Amino acid sequence: MHEYSERTRRPDDHPGHRPLPAGCFRVQRPIRFSHCDPAGIVYFPVYFDMFNGAVEDWFTQGLDIDYATMILQRRLGLPIVHAECDFVIPSRMGDTLTLGVLLERLGRSSLKLRINGEHEGQVRLSGSLTVVTTSLDDFAAVPIPDDIRAAMKRYQAGCEG
Repeated sequence: MHEYSERTRRPDDHPGHRPLPAGCFRVQRPIRFSHCDPAGIVYFPVYFDMFNGAVEDWFTQGLDIDYATMILQRRLGLPIVHAECDFVIPSRMGDTLTLGVLLERLGRSSLKLRINGEHEGQVRLSGSLTVVTTSLDDFAAVPIPDDIRAAMKRYQAGCEG
C-alpha cells in the first residue's frame, strides 16, 4: 500500500476538499502514462490542462454553449487570470478522475470556478480559477454576454440544489 493512501484525511479539513453538490457538471478523465512524472503520480501542471478541458466541456455540455463557436466565431476568450490548487491526494496512472465544476462567483466580466478532482468519492485535488471574458480582437475585458450569463445563472441555481 502506498504511503499516500494510508493517510487519514477528513473531508471537512477545508471547504474546497468536500465533494461538489450533486447538480454540478462532471466529466471523467482517465489518468494516462503521459500525465505522470517519474514518481508515477500526475505531474501537477497537467491538472491545469485538465481544468481547462473541463471548462471547455462545461461550456459545451453543461451550459449548452458551443465553446469552439464562442472562440472562433463570437471571438470571446476566457483567459485564466488567477489559478490555485490544493493537491490533497496524488493520482496515478490507471485512476479515473471525475472533474466537477462549481460556479462560485459571477461578476460583470469575470467568474470564479471551483474545480474538484474526485476518485471513488474522495477529493484528490481542489482548484480555483478566475477567468475573464475577453474580446479576442483587442484582448480587452468585456461584459459576459447576456445569453452566457443567463446560462450560468441557470447552472448555478441547478448546482446549488
